[in-house]
Amino acid sequence: MKKVIFSMAFLVFAFMGAIAQTTTPVTPAPAPNPQADNPNAPEIKFAKLVHDYGTIQKEADGNCEFEFQNTGKEPLVLSDVRSSCGCTVPQWTREPILPNKKGVIKVHYDTKRVGQINKTITVLSNGKTSSVVLRIQGNVLDNSTGATPEKPTGTAPVAK
Repeated sequence: MKKVIFSMAFLVFAFMGAIAQTTTPVTPAPAPNPQADNPNAPEIKFAKLVHDYGTIQKEADGNCEFEFQNTGKEPLVLSDVRSSCGCTVPQWTREPILPNKKGVIKVHYDTKRVGQINKTITVLSNGKTSSVVLRIQGNVLDNSTGATPEKPTGTAPVAK
């Protein structure tokens, strides 16, 4: 009798454990933007969303700027500007941007890193569009060779 009760309890717990593993996790919905329905809300408009360095040499000038304008009717405040990695450093105005005025986000990319550039800068503000993603791209060449670095293919060269 003890074996039957123990077996039944084991099956119940195993079944409950299996059900617990198959439930779908609940993802919280993004917080609504309170400014989205405000007709007077600040609005951020960038002159460009992508800066292309093109092909540049190692340790070249990695600075660029993203100019924007507040096209809304209330002051625009940039709460944060984040880069996708530590090699890209943004600087921005901390003061509110008044309606119809312009501001600049300055970005410095560390060109000591050779290879393709494809980084993002996320701008958070109190605007109707609370988050805007900017991008920098290009290719950094090594000064000593003047060629694009190649990725290893995983095979050794054949000796002749």
